[in-house]
Amino acid sequence: MTESSIPTSVPNRQIRAWYDDTTITVYQAYGPSIARPAAATGRFGKEFKRERMTWIKPSFRWMMYRCGWAAKPGQERVLAIRISREGFEWALAHSAFAHFDAELHADHDAWRASLVEPVRVQWDPERDLRFNPLGHRSIQIGLGGASVAKYCDEWIAGIDDVTDLAQRVHGELAAHGPEAAAKLLPAERPYPVRDAVAVRIGMTTDS
Repeated sequence: MTESSIPTSVPNRQIRAWYDDTTITVYQAYGPSIARPAAATGRFGKEFKRERMTWIKPSFRWMMYRCGWAAKPGQERVLAIRISREGFEWALAHSAFAHFDAELHADHDAWRASLVEPVRVQWDPERDLRFNPLGHRSIQIGLGGASVAKYCDEWIAGIDDVTDLAQRVHGELAAHGPEAAAKLLPAERPYPVRDAVAVRIGMTTDS
């Protein structure tokens, strides 16, 4: 799918990801002290702070927007983390919105009561390759508390350093424009979500 052929009918809140029958790929960006050992061993090591909330992103383009093509300090290495779909879906089913949403919560008290869950979700405008906001959103998933241990110890099937891919896409964008650069992107497609979970995370099924 090229940049200009992104459908205009994408639902406002839809999970799009690179996945297979058993795993889904999410992205994070770190400095070399965390990223290099993780890519080498397939696990996050002692440099990774489990006590902090860690945000995973299924959208490669949104990760590029967040890390500035791997140029921002502390985000110089981009990791593609393959996690079990079972774990990913557990996270969604045990999530609460990071912020109050009047369309989804009866009031602020109802939102605050939901924060007992260990996972946070938020939907941010998806970006094109020049980082312009698009008309639909991309999910970010924040893992905290017990979910961080599950992520690190149970869900991860492999970790790859894809910084070179980020730099190739960026170089192609600069040299030949978004149509050419988009051909290098991971093939992301809509991820199936159970109805009850879709309601919990505020997904939309129409445009």
